[in-house]
Amino acid sequence: MDHIELRGMSFWGRHGVGAREREQAQEFKVDIELAADLAAGGRSDDIADTVDYRQVRAAAKDVIEGRSRSLLESLAAAIAERVLALPRVEGVSVRITKWPPSMQPIEGASIRIDRTRA
Repeated sequence: MDHIELRGMSFWGRHGVGAREREQAQEFKVDIELAADLAAGGRSDDIADTVDYRQVRAAAKDVIEGRSRSLLESLAAAIAERVLALPRVEGVSVRITKWPPSMQPIEGASIRIDRTRA
């Protein structure tokens, strides 16, 4: 299986358990690695024969900038679900990092989930 990695995407959203996190937008870093057979695109050099990672980025952006959620786990699961719905994607790993105001100083609070096509 081949892999596409998108690292260090940055989006702003209002997510967290605390009211302060939901009132003021904060930065979220998103890393996505997906597994797919990329051989056809390698042969044809045609975007139609591979995973368009612009769509992967758009899925992450829509979720992070969308409706407020309490947990990073919920954000990651929503992103993974959207990415797995794309053609050719067989598996996905989503890592989300944030810097909760109540936990400063901190290098980051992250979760990572791994999902595969059912």
